Amino acid sequence: MKKSRFCTVLLIFILFPLIVSGCGSQSANKVEPESDYGINIDGDNVTFTDARGKELTIPKNPERVVCLDNSCLDLWYKCGGKAVGRVSPTEDKPVDEAKDVEIVGDLSSPSVEKILFLEPDLVIIASQRKSQLEAASILEQNGIDVVVVDVIFKEDYFQVVRLFTVLTGREDLYEKYAIDVMDSIEEIIKKVPKDKKPKVLILFATAKDISTRDSNTTVGQMVKDLGAVNISDCDTGNDNASSKIFSMEKIIEEDPDFIFVQTMGSDKVKITERIKKDVESNPAWSSLKAVKEGRYIILPKDLYLYKANDRYHEAYEGLAKILYPEVFK
Repeated sequence: MKKSRFCTVLLIFILFPLIVSGCGSQSANKVEPESDYGINIDGDNVTFTDARGKELTIPKNPERVVCLDNSCLDLWYKCGGKAVGRVSPTEDKPVDEAKDVEIVGDLSSPSVEKILFLEPDLVIIASQRKSQLEAASILEQNGIDVVVVDVIFKEDYFQVVRLFTVLTGREDLYEKYAIDVMDSIEEIIKKVPKDKKPKVLILFATAKDISTRDSNTTVGQMVKDLGAVNISDCDTGNDNASSKIFSMEKIIEEDPDFIFVQTMGSDKVKITERIKKDVESNPAWSSLKAVKEGRYIILPKDLYLYKANDRYHEAYEGLAKILYPEVFK
């Protein structure tokens, strides 16, 4: 009897480390919410690295927030936040919840004085703007927390949703605005025909000039994810630039199946004139396959210039319907 008990105890001692080890392996494979995207929560503080590569520790639930980007402002409100200051609203990216919020300048030239007057405890800015990065330095010198975000790819969007929902204390909204959107995008990508590789040209037009966009851009990533070939990726003239010099000769040589045009700027007349002058006036333009077959498309700003945010899957679906109408109806 004693020998039997001894063997049982011995067996438990032998198996226990294996059981613990097995549990540990499962835990190691599971990503804990507190460390998602390098965002760590310690009580009421959140530590993370922003788009500048700067490590920050910021208190949760900031009460006085100024947001200097309308796409970010839209997402901040969706993630449970509110703001006391913002930049001038745009027609194509309205944020109705913030229509009465104090305006501190426009996107390209925010007023540091107006921001300081509002006494914010947090300022959210977009890293693409030099003027905003310069403002960030002054604001931090005045003891104000500044977060710089940069949403170019869908992975950036999911990371910012995670950060915003943690800061607002509304982590429950991460599923709605990130996981559900992620799942919807993946379902769209799964339906893309594997045997088709349509050639696409992405033009970026302003009142001043026209350039092409490669896959290292928001729309460029969508096009690539949807199985299309971006002809700007073939341009080896400037591999480090996502926005490249417009070359009619290259476009004629590649003869894309689809041409997508992003426009930026409030003066639509001047943008249209620029497109006509630099693109459509060329005699060879009308001979392109995409033009002849009605696949020369100006993309809506709300989904393809400004950040689509929780409508990201709609942006993917919109392009998928154009590229593969026989699949996406």
